[in-house]
Amino acid sequence: MLRGKKIIVGITGGIAAYKTPILIRLLIKQGAEVKVVATKNAMEFTTTTTLETVSKNKVYNDLFAPTNEYNTEHIALADWADFMIIAPASANCIGKMASGIADDALSTLVLAFNKPIFLCPAMNTNMFNHFSVQENMNKLKNNGIIFIEPTSGELACGVEGKGRMEEPENIVTYITSQHIASYGDFENKSILITAGPTYEKIDAVRFIGNFSTGKMGYALAEEFARRGAKVTLVSGPTQLSVHHPNITKISILSAREMYEAATIHFPDSDVAILSAAVADFRPEVTHNEKIKKSSDSQTMDIHLVQNPDILASLGNMKKDNQLLIGFALETNDEVANAQKKLTKKNLDFIVLNSLQDAGAGFGHDTNKVSFLYKEGKIEHGCLKSKSEVAKDIADRVKNISNF
Repeated sequence: MLRGKKIIVGITGGIAAYKTPILIRLLIKQGAEVKVVATKNAMEFTTTTTLETVSKNKVYNDLFAPTNEYNTEHIALADWADFMIIAPASANCIGKMASGIADDALSTLVLAFNKPIFLCPAMNTNMFNHFSVQENMNKLKNNGIIFIEPTSGELACGVEGKGRMEEPENIVTYITSQHIASYGDFENKSILITAGPTYEKIDAVRFIGNFSTGKMGYALAEEFARRGAKVTLVSGPTQLSVHHPNITKISILSAREMYEAATIHFPDSDVAILSAAVADFRPEVTHNEKIKKSSDSQTMDIHLVQNPDILASLGNMKKDNQLLIGFALETNDEVANAQKKLTKKNLDFIVLNSLQDAGAGFGHDTNKVSFLYKEGKIEHGCLKSKSEVAKDIADRVKNISNF
C-alpha cells in the first residue's frame, strides 16, 4: 500500500519518541522511503544513530547545520515527500503549528508543507484536555490536519488517562486504510463546492446575513482536493483560508454573486456540493450611504425580495453524468422538509443538519448529519469533527458515482 511513497516522519520531545523507530521500520517494510526531521528536544529521547540506521537516511534536526544538502533544506524536503507523520506530536508542536510559528527545523518544514500531515499526539492527560491544546487541535483539524487520536492508559508520569501515543502498528493501519486507500479517488474530476454565508447589503455598513462560518464547506474542499479532485470553491465572507494547491477559491459577497459563479462553473463540473448558507431574501433597495436614525420614527421598514434559488437552478441544469448534493438546515420536521428539498431540486442526496443537536450547525468544529438519498434510504450519523464529516460525504459521493 505504501510502496513508492516518500514519507517524512517528524519527531518532537516526549517519551513516546522511543516508539518512533518502530514506526519508521514498519513504513519501510511496506515499501516507503522515510526521512526523519526531529526537534532538538526529541533527541533527548532517541538518538541520531538509531534514526539514521532504521531510516537509512540522514536525520535533519538543525535548520542551519553545515551538513545540510541545501541551504533551503525545508523547501527541498517539502517538495520531496508525499505526506508527513509527526509522532509523537507534543503540545508545544501543536501550539506552534496552530500559531504559524517556525523556529526550528520541524516547525519551519511544516509551514512549507502543503500536503497531508498526520499528527499523533502524546502528552499528559491534563495537558491534552487543556482548553488551549483542544482549541489548537480544533483549529488544525479545521484546516485539514489529520489527527490520529491518542489512547487511554497509564502515562509516563504515572497518571491514568488519555494521552498515550497510538501504537506504531495502528498508526500505519490507520493511514493506509483510512487515507492512502482513498488517494486518487477523484483524480481528473472537477468538484464545485459552495461555502459560508452570503451578505445582503442594506446600506453602506449594514447587511442581512447568518451565522455560517464556512467550516464545513472548506473541510469538503480540502478533502476532495486531497483525493485528487480539482476543486472550485465559491465562498462567502469567512475568516478561513484554503491550503491544498488543487483548490481554486472564488470569493463572493451576495447570493446573486454566488448564483452567477455557481451557474458559470457547474456545466464543467462532475460533482457540485452546495453547503453554503445562502440568504433566501435581500433588500429590494440598497442604500449607498448609511441610513441615519430618525428621531421622528421608532421603526424602519425594509422590503425584501427573493434571491435566486441556486440549488434549484443547478438541479434544472444537471445532466445525467453529473451529481448534485445539497445541504438542509432545519429546526422542525427535519426529515420531511429535507426529503421535499431532495425531490424538488433534483438532488442525488442531501445532507441534513439539525439545530436541535448540541455541537452541530453554525460555528462549531463538529457536526452531526444524516444522509437522505433519492431512492428513499436514510443514514443517520453521530457527532464528528467537520473534517471527518467531509470524508464521509466524499465516500458517499464515490459510492454512488461511476468514477
